[in-house]
Amino acid sequence: MKIEPFNIDRYDDVHALWHRCPGVGLSSADARDNIDSYLERNPGMSFIAIAGTDVIGTILGGHDGRRGYIHHLAVDNAYRRQGIGKQLVKRCLAALEEAGIQKCHLFIFHENEGGIAFWLMNGWELRQDIMVMSKHLVEK
Repeated sequence: MKIEPFNIDRYDDVHALWHRCPGVGLSSADARDNIDSYLERNPGMSFIAIAGTDVIGTILGGHDGRRGYIHHLAVDNAYRRQGIGKQLVKRCLAALEEAGIQKCHLFIFHENEGGIAFWLMNGWELRQDIMVMSKHLVEK
């Protein structure tokens, strides 16, 4: 297994992985063009894990100049509990830290118990003092 930067050429493989992984919420924001823009805006902060030629893990990372954000950490079920998720997070956080980012957030669904357990076991804290509010800027 090796970890390399997420290049948009691997989008179809990554998108298929996201679909296979419970707890990953996908929307139109995850369309190829949007992910391409995200990767261009945040170069060197998103990664894929590869076994042979298969994408078996991925993480999207980026920042707004002040805070880092992690989206869509996913590891294929057949490869879980081998430290791949931890390695992807480590690479992403190192890239954020190198960019001068001092704190990172992530979004996770309340019902994603496995994901919550992963993050808690890896030193993240579950915040109860904030909520997320959203507004669609483009009508669906």
